[in-house]
Amino acid sequence: MTQKFWIGVVAGDHAKIAVENRVCAFSHGKQSAVDKLSVGDPFIYYAPKSGIGEGATIQAFVALGTVTSNAPYQRKWAHTGFTAWVHDAGYEDIREVPTKPMLEDLSFITNPRYWGMAFRRGLFQIEQQDFEVIAKAMRK
Repeated sequence: MTQKFWIGVVAGDHAKIAVENRVCAFSHGKQSAVDKLSVGDPFIYYAPKSGIGEGATIQAFVALGTVTSNAPYQRKWAHTGFTAWVHDAGYEDIREVPTKPMLEDLSFITNPRYWGMAFRRGLFQIEQQDFEVIAKAMRK
């Protein structure tokens, strides 16, 4: 199977929980989102804010991971009671990278003036070259 490269848009707090629990979820835990990913697919989490639609502005790439499970499964979060579809994931030790300084280097940003439009989706596929640009900046 061909490897695909992804960006998931999540709240910063949710990215931290995913990393701590070594799972990944997208689009508010919808199965249709995690079904798109396969074992070995790398992904990057972009966080616009610390919370869902609220909280401190982050606007950065905050996590870099790879899907490690063959199939998604449902997981209930004890602290909220929310059930989400997830994949197991491995994460790299990275640094958060602000998005704005890299806009000119990313092919999926078609108009830097309106760069935020690219991140209005919960999960989207990107080119390998774009992934490598972001990942290189994130790796310590």
